[in-house]
Amino acid sequence: MLNLPLAPTDDRANPAFKDAASCAQWLGQLQLTNLHLVHGVIRTQLDELNRYPMLGLERLRILELLRETVAHLQADYARKLTARKLPLSEEEFTILVSITALWQFMVSGYQRCLQSLLAGDKQLVAYSSMLCQRCLLYTGLQIFEYLRNGYEFEGGLWQQLHTLYAFCEEQGWQLEEVSVLKQHGSSGKGASKFNELAGGLNSRSVSCHAIYVGTLLTCYVYPGELSRGQSQLLDRWLLRWSAAIPLERRYAISKGDAPPLAVDLAGSRGLQPLSQISAAPSQANQNESDMRYLAMVPLSKLLQVKTILLQQGQSPQQLELGEGCSSADCTGLLKFLHRRWCEGSGERMPSRCSVELPARVCYGLEDIYTHIANKSFKPPVRDTHVDSLARSQIATFGRVLSEDSHRSPTDSGHALEAWQISDESILGARMLREGTVGARIGMNQIVAVRPANANVFILGTIRWVQVTLTGQLSAGVRYLPGVAQAVAIKAAGVSLGASDNSAAALLLPDVPALKTPSSLVIPRDWFTPGRVIEIIHPDNQKLKVKMALSVESGVDYERVSFTPVY
Repeated sequence: MLNLPLAPTDDRANPAFKDAASCAQWLGQLQLTNLHLVHGVIRTQLDELNRYPMLGLERLRILELLRETVAHLQADYARKLTARKLPLSEEEFTILVSITALWQFMVSGYQRCLQSLLAGDKQLVAYSSMLCQRCLLYTGLQIFEYLRNGYEFEGGLWQQLHTLYAFCEEQGWQLEEVSVLKQHGSSGKGASKFNELAGGLNSRSVSCHAIYVGTLLTCYVYPGELSRGQSQLLDRWLLRWSAAIPLERRYAISKGDAPPLAVDLAGSRGLQPLSQISAAPSQANQNESDMRYLAMVPLSKLLQVKTILLQQGQSPQQLELGEGCSSADCTGLLKFLHRRWCEGSGERMPSRCSVELPARVCYGLEDIYTHIANKSFKPPVRDTHVDSLARSQIATFGRVLSEDSHRSPTDSGHALEAWQISDESILGARMLREGTVGARIGMNQIVAVRPANANVFILGTIRWVQVTLTGQLSAGVRYLPGVAQAVAIKAAGVSLGASDNSAAALLLPDVPALKTPSSLVIPRDWFTPGRVIEIIHPDNQKLKVKMALSVESGVDYERVSFTPVY
């Protein structure tokens, strides 16, 4: 039986609407010009409504009226958090809390209706699967919002989702298609307004099974790695696909097939690989009746077939992949999803690990240059007197002396942050920042890591980042091959000024073992195919090169190949 942790209703609660007709009128007068203000108003009224005692069917009608307005409001508010670095600012974090709270208010409202149904309200019997579907949907949206914005959350949300699905499965409602609620016994303007608002985009006919499986798969991808456009595509695809993906009590594995993914309905996590389930210390305490297995073979075949057909020239529209998306974007996302879901590389969620190795970390090309070169970056100069002085210093000291040569990078304001590394390999590392104060960082940002057992910095990019429950940053770093050298780059040409178009850069040497040629890591807006530049080493040696290809790019860097110009 479903246990609903709801506070008792209160006769003193006073929502602005107490039936569907007054709710429709209230929505019609709602001004949506001030997003922050109206979001607070909706949250306040939903909180009041959830505490107000009323008939279950009337509550359901009101909630259905509110759904589309809430969905559009949440989508607009969530845009304020797009591509934000972590940790969020106080204002941004307040927005995240407000968004997730509103989703939970929607869950609580439908749980009130479920409570009435379980107490014997016969008017709600026809809407039983709808009530479960709505609770699953809004619980999943809370989880998704936390993951999309890179914040760890309490396991109670997963438990809420699993408990709701287990109850739905117990009642045999999981495969029932849920359609839009109709306004029985009403007519006139109120009914018309009800049907208009209840028929929005998030009122499609979808089963509880499809919502649950879609939520599990979306969160297993780790939404923080997807752009908003990719998330919208994935949502549309899973609405079509998830109903056909079986969730079973047993599993079988055939050689060469995509392995199933597992979920514990009594647990506090989402999908997990079978290898992690079997290796978990609590495996012995798991009840096999609570385990469900998502068969990935049908989905694997679907993704592969659509990828092949796109490569053969069929359009995304022909393959029901959506309007307004390119074949290249769809192909890239399909391949990404297949790797995550079907090839054993989908577990992106950071987990707590024991500390193994201290490290020092810095970000951004100029700061990284400073710590590798042990001096601050200064644009190269063309002054002949300075050039003569530099040659004299090189002859005497073997290097060019600078005014800050006696100062450490920390003295110059370029402090290193203290992190702890775990699970390090040649490909990258998982890291946890020691304190809760430091730079804000984002995905695909350039970073340099110096482990305590190394004398050099390892260059890498942030692959994922998350704020833990303790407020610390946890991040995954993908290492770039080779030991980076600090260099300056300068646009080549006879008419350039003394410090025209110069920037800090990093030179990665060739790595024969990996068959990786030399490359330059440069600021994001510097790359143009065929552009000729000078590479200037700290000892003032210069090499003129021509940029060839962009190997990869991030939010603040681009890695490019080059050829010497003689």
